[in-house]
Amino acid sequence: ASATAVEQEGLRLPPVKLFKKGVLDPEIYAIICSNIRVADQRIGDIRAQAAALLIGQDRLNEILDRYGDETVVEAIAELRRRAAEQMRANISAIPDGIYHSKAFVDSDGVVNEPLIIALAVEKHGDTLSFDFSGSSKPCAGPMNSVLATTLSSVYLAMRHIFPDVPISAGAFEPLIVKRPEGTFLDARYPRPVSGCAAEVSQRIAEAVFAAMVQALPDKVTAAPAGSSGNFALGGNDPARGRDYVMYQISGGGYGGNAGHDGLTNGCSTIGISKSPPVEIMEQAFPVLYRHYALREGSGGAGKHRGGFGLAYEVEILRGDARASFVMDHGRFGPQGALGGKDGAVNTVTVFRDGKEHVPPHLSKEQDIALRAGDRVRVGTPGGGGYGDPLARDPELVLRDVRLGYYTTEQAKEMFGVVLDDQSKFLGG
Repeated sequence: ASATAVEQEGLRLPPVKLFKKGVLDPEIYAIICSNIRVADQRIGDIRAQAAALLIGQDRLNEILDRYGDETVVEAIAELRRRAAEQMRANISAIPDGIYHSKAFVDSDGVVNEPLIIALAVEKHGDTLSFDFSGSSKPCAGPMNSVLATTLSSVYLAMRHIFPDVPISAGAFEPLIVKRPEGTFLDARYPRPVSGCAAEVSQRIAEAVFAAMVQALPDKVTAAPAGSSGNFALGGNDPARGRDYVMYQISGGGYGGNAGHDGLTNGCSTIGISKSPPVEIMEQAFPVLYRHYALREGSGGAGKHRGGFGLAYEVEILRGDARASFVMDHGRFGPQGALGGKDGAVNTVTVFRDGKEHVPPHLSKEQDIALRAGDRVRVGTPGGGGYGDPLARDPELVLRDVRLGYYTTEQAKEMFGVVLDDQSKFLGG
């Protein structure tokens, strides 16, 4: 979370073949293993990737053998053409114009100031142009984004908006992204970049959502939680006599939309995974989850409220450990849309030696020393609300209060609905 050069971020290998003629190169494999804290727990990822590639190779060869190279190449070209045609048709329905938005990264992990993502989306005919040139300059910490991540984040956001368009290069042909030279969204060596894939990518997508909801209010949602909630805990378990690295990826609330409330505790914008069940985590690591629940009140108010984030608290049971966090939305909550309110911000609190510690960067810090009995408490963001909160159906507000999602005080303050202590209408 505090690297200032790319060399500080981990092992860097030039393009080399890990497998040669189908055989794992033991020397390169040894280099990788010797740079992983708990190699026997992590090297399975490499083996799984290799196995997946081999299966993919076999399946592709089966198709080529069955239909022939020429037919397969023609089919790929046709799929690409159709995807481009579908995307252009969707874009053509958007009113011509320029749509502006901003999104914010809490900080770069080194300089405690927010980074601005300023976006102008111009729709002309059947194309969309994305201009990030007004964004912050390259930063000292690891929140710089490489161009590939910036481009893929735009494509990802548009995929969320138009999920009917099949994924292929053709789907992205009508999307023109101006290279954001001179900004932190176009990182050049030796800038650190380890936070771009998990966190900055989601702020870029949020900027796209915030611009496009103006053009397509019936199709685009308010901002989702937009953080992978990266929490790493590493240490030594004296009971098992071995080191460990525990890695938690948390869900959060999705934004409300024109027809529905946001999803609660959904996956991050960029992925489809969350951490294993707490029972498995407690079996594998010397920790105890004291609390793991829906984060009540975190959904942004709106005609259709945002979904709720996650709240959890984990205690170190034995041994010494170090905790690190790379999260976001600790300073600014996920944006509401069209009058909706922002979702709750991400929170991190560390309890050690009987004292509370809140990271100075709110959602980012590394190597916090912990020992048995210390605890970490995290609250992930809720989604942004969509539309005027005062337009929300009072019956839905009443339902949310009865389910414990909001208090009667929040119902009044956030939605203008007055309830008594028995959750009955008094006015609003």
